[in-house]
Amino acid sequence: MRLTVLGGGGFRVPLVHRALLEDTGDPAGRITELVLHDTGRARLDAVEGVLAHQAAQHRATQHQGLPAPAVRSTTDLDEALRGADFVFSAIRVGGLEGRTRDERIPLAEGVLGQETVGAGGVLYGLRTLPVAVRIVERIAELAPDAWVINFTNPAGMVTEAMSRVFRERGLGDRVIGICDSPVGLCRRTARAIGADPDRADYDYVGLNHLGWLRRVVVDGRDRLPELFTDSGRLTSFEEGRLFGADWLRTLGAVPNEYLHYYYFNREAVASVQQAEATRGEFLREQQARFYEESKPGDPSHAYAAWERTRQEREETYMAESREVTGGWERESCDLEGGGYDRVALALMRAVSRNERTTLILNVPNRTAVPGLDADAVVEVPCLVDAGGARPLSAGAVAPDQLGLMLSLKAVERSAIEAAADGSRAAALRALALHPLVDSVRVADRILDAAGGF
Repeated sequence: MRLTVLGGGGFRVPLVHRALLEDTGDPAGRITELVLHDTGRARLDAVEGVLAHQAAQHRATQHQGLPAPAVRSTTDLDEALRGADFVFSAIRVGGLEGRTRDERIPLAEGVLGQETVGAGGVLYGLRTLPVAVRIVERIAELAPDAWVINFTNPAGMVTEAMSRVFRERGLGDRVIGICDSPVGLCRRTARAIGADPDRADYDYVGLNHLGWLRRVVVDGRDRLPELFTDSGRLTSFEEGRLFGADWLRTLGAVPNEYLHYYYFNREAVASVQQAEATRGEFLREQQARFYEESKPGDPSHAYAAWERTRQEREETYMAESREVTGGWERESCDLEGGGYDRVALALMRAVSRNERTTLILNVPNRTAVPGLDADAVVEVPCLVDAGGARPLSAGAVAPDQLGLMLSLKAVERSAIEAAADGSRAAALRALALHPLVDSVRVADRILDAAGGF
């Protein structure tokens, strides 16, 4: 089977490749060919060097294992898409230079500048949506039977826009969004309870980067209430330290880490403003060094540079939020990287081999979350098999949670409208309605500074 990765020169592609190497299941449903597409040949060459080293390591250690997937790369989109069984979209329109503008423009107005949350997320979406829609139109034309796995941010917004194209063309719900935040949250919480993360069931509801873990069920019993009574365990993992034991008890749920920007917005904005560089500026310089060091012809050197850069990236993840809450360091088990790659592999296995499983994914709501319409893309546990991903019923959602979800869904849909028809009014609506933008005039100035509308 063939997997095409759009954004194939991206820094995290080796994690996807590593997951494919570790797939020892039924060969009949295994990815045997990996096609990398990117607009930059130098980026593709650097990543191919890392993959070549990983494949060589795999051959050296797995004497009787399955062969590594064949890898090829191209800058031609149509060539990359033809014959694909799965298309993994992980593009970054505008590169890290665009991300730094998305962060700096809102910060100049005193509001959060972040890649996917707040005004920065809206700006990123407005720039990304037209490209994502054009890409999914080409997929519908050239690989209509392919499954599209979207990791392009803002993931919920982009997945909904791409899903519309497939449904309008009668191709069904074959666009599925993935994210590593929920799986990391669930596994950390289970470990804090003292449970095996692989033996627990998780009740999680929300939108991408806006969700809550409401229950952790082990052997038929919800173990989350006992966690709330133990302050030591409750603050032993990342989300407990971010939000604090008292606030988690008040909520009666464990929020996705990105909700720190909502619940502690003033502190988060101040921390980002005081930092020497935004996250985008840090990554821009860091990854520039990696691509510069990773010249063709020396896969081991490219891999070493990549691994060193990846480790530093993971150690500094959400550093400003951690600084606000005491400057603590991440646990070693959270520095492995990825998460989304394992979700993507589990999703592909379930579809190609009919290995029924439950995964937290971004899919059209249908009737899973009361209060949201059927086509609204939500992030909830889904039953996945050869027929695709079917969202499981979430039941009643707390008013504060549903209220935030409805507000953000209105923002996402205004951005989708603006990207589709170039409407400045819709773009302004998307910015001004965001809960983290405190003035219509601020939204108007941000839009002017970003340009394009």
